[in-house]
Amino acid sequence: MCRLAAYLGTEIPLENIIAKPRHSLLVQSLDAQEAKLRVNGDGFGIAWYGHAAEPGLFKDVLPAWADTNLQSICRLVTSRLFLAHVRAATTGATSRDNCHPFAHDRWAFMHNGNIGDFARIRREMEMLINEDFYALRRGTTDSELFFLLLLTNGLEQNPRAALDLTLSQVLDIAARRTTGEKPIRLTCVFTEGTELFAFRYADDAAAPTLYISECLDHGGRAFASEPLEGACARWRPVEQGHLYRLSATGVEQTPLAVPLSGTAERVLEAAC
Repeated sequence: MCRLAAYLGTEIPLENIIAKPRHSLLVQSLDAQEAKLRVNGDGFGIAWYGHAAEPGLFKDVLPAWADTNLQSICRLVTSRLFLAHVRAATTGATSRDNCHPFAHDRWAFMHNGNIGDFARIRREMEMLINEDFYALRRGTTDSELFFLLLLTNGLEQNPRAALDLTLSQVLDIAARRTTGEKPIRLTCVFTEGTELFAFRYADDAAAPTLYISECLDHGGRAFASEPLEGACARWRPVEQGHLYRLSATGVEQTPLAVPLSGTAERVLEAAC
């Protein structure tokens, strides 16, 4: 599984999240502690916001730790809001077009996890996507397709409603087209340039990890697959089945309209 991080706050160098912390995203790319794969070396990407409404993008297929350009950019580029992702490929070849984040206009999106039996449901998912958004597709991942479906369903107008509809559609297709043996696991972070949105959802209650912090040293707030300083009180887990909306004033958390499956509910009850 991939690792990701996102920051919102005062303008800081990208390296304050990506490279400098003891358990930074760069460290996680080599030695993830809470993922199926410890090494995430199938490319990386950054989307950051500056004076323009649309984000800047830098993506490549090299392992994050092997690209000296990445470390230089992270040291010199500053931003008030950015997304960063290191990839361990599950769907789609190792290519620049398959690296996260994906962007359209002011929106940027990244994902950790996978849509089980994607090959069986891909065509029906594609048929739901508006032609204008489908024309934007460059890669072959389930992640990019999920983002395009979110845009089709009105992400730019109402993120919460778009997410609920998209999840319902994907789960409905999977129920009809697959045996249900391969889970759908989605941990996503996305933004329109002023706020961060994040959620964890899995039909087996095993969504990839995500944590939130509202008290970073430099006055910012962040999401990360694993706490950037290691386990500590300033980071808490993002609850499954909820949409988090992180702004300059705090965080809102609301349950998704799509409930966890009966199996997932039983797993969560057993864990409590």
